[in-house]
Amino acid sequence: MRIAIDCIPLLLRSAGVKTYVYNWFLSLRRVGGADSIIGWPWLQPPERYSHETSVLSRSATLIRLAWLHALNYSGLPLADWVGPRVDVFHASQQLSNPPRRCRLTATLYDMTCWLVPETHTAANVRGARLFAERVMCRASGLIAISHNSRSDAVRILGLNPDKIEVIYPGVAEAFFEAASRRPQGKPYILFVGTIEPRKNVDRLLDAYQQMLPSLRAEFDLVVAGPAGWGSPETLARLRAAADGVRYLGYVPEEQMPALVAGASVFVYPSLYEGFGLPVAQAMAAGVPIVTSNVSSLPEVAGDAALLVDPQSPSEIRAAVEKILLSPDLAARLSAAGRLRARQYRWEHCARRSLEFFRRLV
Repeated sequence: MRIAIDCIPLLLRSAGVKTYVYNWFLSLRRVGGADSIIGWPWLQPPERYSHETSVLSRSATLIRLAWLHALNYSGLPLADWVGPRVDVFHASQQLSNPPRRCRLTATLYDMTCWLVPETHTAANVRGARLFAERVMCRASGLIAISHNSRSDAVRILGLNPDKIEVIYPGVAEAFFEAASRRPQGKPYILFVGTIEPRKNVDRLLDAYQQMLPSLRAEFDLVVAGPAGWGSPETLARLRAAADGVRYLGYVPEEQMPALVAGASVFVYPSLYEGFGLPVAQAMAAGVPIVTSNVSSLPEVAGDAALLVDPQSPSEIRAAVEKILLSPDLAARLSAAGRLRARQYRWEHCARRSLEFFRRLV
């Protein structure tokens, strides 16, 4: 059995999908063998396409990406003509004309372009709906990254639930290893994510400003993540922030486990997530969590987080204060998170994915 994984997301600046594809693909190759798992469109060895490649060295990939997009919208099933024959082709959200000579599968990340379209660009919404029509509705099978995403897709697109398998993503081992490390310096509350409307950073800033003055004096709010789209006012607030707010911008991947593990509380008030990888990473690092009571986040966090209404800064504030003022609660959430995070391992994800592909073939 030979499987081609569409690796076009590795050329992009996006965080969540790219992190998923990069780690999933390399794990599939480790478990299934490099001869059986190949990357499409075979631009370079996949190990070259870490997140830093597109964030810090964009010029190395822009020409290839432009070429692929031009062919993608030409109407031709590009993957049938470029590269070796395969038994299964696993499509990404960027491919609108998938191959027709093999089994077609895809990853179902989320339905945000239908449920909260205002948190995406118009181009992203059009692309997602085209992908649903040409790929998800035609695919022999789909991998959903959460039960919530599966349920949303069945309800919104009318997909057959029997062809959708839920396989959770993994967390890099470095986050598990970082759990025992606590850096020196002023303690902090942490948010990690792209600065864009869906991540709800403005309400997090409001919540921090509402906190008890004594807690704000003791704990900084650290925000880490690259600038996204549609958030100039949020970025202006972050860059002008004082009184305990620190905006780090993009943080290299190798520094992220230590940053997460050093937090006193991890806050992730997203308006909608297909999975919520930063929450799983914080659990692996043993950090108590405050996150939203919507979409997949309760499913992922389980009993390892305090759940809040993401539309309510006062609820976010109260939950953060509750953890900071209760060492026993913080310890309980930390232990529950480390235990729960064990189910989010890339090797387990890869093995279940290979079983999924074998059943289709």
